[in-house]
Amino acid sequence: MISFLAQTLLPFLVVAAGASDFLTLRIPNWLNAVIALAFFPMAVMTGMPVEAMFWHSIAALVVLAAGFALFSFGLLGGGDAKLLAAAGLWFGWPALAPFLVFTTLAGGVLAIVMKIWRMIEIERDVREVGWMKRWFSFKADLPYGVAIAAGGILAFPGTWWMPSAS
Repeated sequence: MISFLAQTLLPFLVVAAGASDFLTLRIPNWLNAVIALAFFPMAVMTGMPVEAMFWHSIAALVVLAAGFALFSFGLLGGGDAKLLAAAGLWFGWPALAPFLVFTTLAGGVLAIVMKIWRMIEIERDVREVGWMKRWFSFKADLPYGVAIAAGGILAFPGTWWMPSAS
């Protein structure tokens, strides 16, 4: 039962956060807190060494600092920064790079899809030659929690929580 919970809890919670962000452009603080705080009992129950828990925590703090740097430049929302750090806690150093790469790639795809969708919507409504100006000036609120959820799901098989295929 613990093994099943360890393998499904984070994916379920990041999908819930991504869905919330997609529907409301907000990731509730309580959900980020649940993701972060659930790590510690799951780590203890699955026998993660204390040293590994420490390094997972350091990884999360580094991701939080980077996330808030991106937030301060207006490149990432505050909830997204907190979600990245909370999920980063579960990934730790060994799986952090794949998680961030998958998240970045998913974010790029999401941004392109949303931009195209918005331009189709604008063009359908307006039907004028100035659509190219809007294309290059368009800045939408991007539900980056969706990309974080996708990155988390894609990178999760390479984590402590999943049994190795050896």
